[in-house]
Amino acid sequence: MDSLPDQHGRIATDLRVSLTDRCNLRCDYCMPAEGLEWMASEITLTDDEVVRLVRVAVERLGVRQVRFTGGEPLLRRGLVDIVTRVGRLHPRPRIAMTTNALGLSRSAPALAAAGLDRINVSLDSVRPETFATVTRRDRLADVVAGLEAAVAAGLEPVKVNAVLLRGLNDVEAPELLSWCMARGYRLRIIEQMPLDAQHGWDRSAMVTAEETLDRLSQHFDLSPATQPRGSAPAELFLVDGGPATVGIIASVTRPFCGDCDRVRLTADGQVRNCLFARAESDLRSALRAGADDEEIASRWQLAMWTKAPGHGIDDERFLQPVRPMSSIGG
Repeated sequence: MDSLPDQHGRIATDLRVSLTDRCNLRCDYCMPAEGLEWMASEITLTDDEVVRLVRVAVERLGVRQVRFTGGEPLLRRGLVDIVTRVGRLHPRPRIAMTTNALGLSRSAPALAAAGLDRINVSLDSVRPETFATVTRRDRLADVVAGLEAAVAAGLEPVKVNAVLLRGLNDVEAPELLSWCMARGYRLRIIEQMPLDAQHGWDRSAMVTAEETLDRLSQHFDLSPATQPRGSAPAELFLVDGGPATVGIIASVTRPFCGDCDRVRLTADGQVRNCLFARAESDLRSALRAGADDEEIASRWQLAMWTKAPGHGIDDERFLQPVRPMSSIGG
């Protein structure tokens, strides 16, 4: 089996697959209130094309984990079938999904039966008013129901991803952590990244990891977790001695690019070797032109080889990706 190395000694084994750029929320830090112009259906990968590319990644290129993202992956009609087919690959990859959980209360049992192993749910506030302000939708009750359904279906550990926004929910970190611990969810707080469609990200307005830790430490006793972090994006802290933990993903202020093992496939079949890359490698065209698995694997390896040593956000020449997060996939 070949692998997906880059010229800096990293090997990608974690594939993030965006199944759609569509979303049923309008989060303030992701897209404008009116939404975006969605991808045309003819350029979006079909279910068969998604499964084939994932198969090449798993069987030929050493990918061991596949995470389905969006947009909102639950909006993909063929989601359950895609998960089922990926779960039948050999060797079988770990299968995860990142979702806003709208509709998860209905789909969790089917996804678990199809082979989904675990789930991350984006939730920035447990206060209905704040949730509605951030997402521009009054759907907190649906997210809560989706989380409960995920646990009932055995999609554990359930992780909750939260982005803190200054002046909106930045004071709610302790409340979020208490809420998650009471329900057995694992909270991960993520620094806001320059991936909004409006290109309005401002580093000076970002709530930093240090600020978050300071605020949490006013309510909890935090100590660094002892287990090795490896390539995981979250720095873990024991809460009040454990066993509960909270994770801090400081993509901007404490980048972990040197240990990155991720590669991304967009819903229109483009390989992105970094979340912040401005260049992409087109697999869809090769796929539709009749390329065999060997050629697709070779193209994928070439795409990974050019991965930069880091995302470069601190470089004065840094330019935000043209695509927003909803189009790239998390």
